[in-house]
Amino acid sequence: MADSREHSFAGTRGGVTAREWPCEGARYVVLLVHGYGEHIGRYEHVADALVRHGAVVFGPDHMGHGRSAGERVLIEDFEAVVTDVHAVEVLARAAYPGLPVVLIGHSMGGLIAARYAQRYGAGLAAVVLSGPLIGIWEPLRALLAPPEVPEVPLDPKLLSRDMAVGATYANDPLVWHGPFKRPTLEAIDRSLETISKSGTIGPLPLLWLHGDDDRIVPLAGSRTGIEEFRGAEWTERIYPGARHEVFNETNKGEVLADVKEFVDGVLDR
Repeated sequence: MADSREHSFAGTRGGVTAREWPCEGARYVVLLVHGYGEHIGRYEHVADALVRHGAVVFGPDHMGHGRSAGERVLIEDFEAVVTDVHAVEVLARAAYPGLPVVLIGHSMGGLIAARYAQRYGAGLAAVVLSGPLIGIWEPLRALLAPPEVPEVPLDPKLLSRDMAVGATYANDPLVWHGPFKRPTLEAIDRSLETISKSGTIGPLPLLWLHGDDDRIVPLAGSRTGIEEFRGAEWTERIYPGARHEVFNETNKGEVLADVKEFVDGVLDR
């Protein structure tokens, strides 16, 4: 795997830890945005593939996640998370000036990346959303309806057809294995509405990746969000039988090849 190093900085709600995977002679920068309850270390193989493709990769642990500060999985305002990710972009640009920046977000990271593209898209070369939590997220209403949020932690078997992925996830001490927290769910609800009302990303190229057997973030609900969010140039790749984490699926090589092909098409202009 590619070598990496950590950076720490004062985020909007406490200290943030970010990872950098350097690349000598890099052609572009990737901002990698992880999902709910996890951490950027789960993307080691993604970063490795991208470094081999010519990217230097940066990604933070969000507030309340991984090695960053804050109560676990508590996010009360996703605008603050977007601001933290932008601080990582500033760090990356200072270290690698002049390189194009590609934003990649998975699941809740797709929600963060979508809002990021609306706020900071003028500085990006392209956006990749994987199983993005945008549009209509069907589980949200059921989770928020009762006075107490049901204790239904994420089922690791729904992540991938590769059962080793779920087993590793279940035994990862940096992953949150408890239930959702109401303030985080309410913040997701507000952010979904904000993205829906904030318009398209215009000319910014978009690649949307999704498994058609994704039962964590169902395909149909995300499609609603993509239709509202996408600009003039977009590509979708829907993988038959794939579950939520397409970067960890049995066909992850195909998925990563699709990402690299998309990025090459953007950079070669």
